Amino acid sequence: MRITGVKHDKNGEIISYRLSTGQIISKGEGIKLAEQGQIEGVTVGVSKTGEKFLRSLPDGDSSNNLDNLPEIM
Repeated sequence: MRITGVKHDKNGEIISYRLSTGQIISKGEGIKLAEQGQIEGVTVGVSKTGEKFLRSLPDGDSSNNLDNLPEIM
């Protein structure tokens, strides 16, 4: 499974993801699935404030970075 789209809040933070299955999941669900190895192409990072987030694995292609994926409604 891969992430194919994202939804940002008014501050520009990603709050949900669309998966290649068509399912839309919350940020928390995405982190859990990534920690279980069920989402390809991402890793779980931790911010300076201790908050977990998803990060694209570096592959030299910026078009598939999470912030560059299509916005979902």
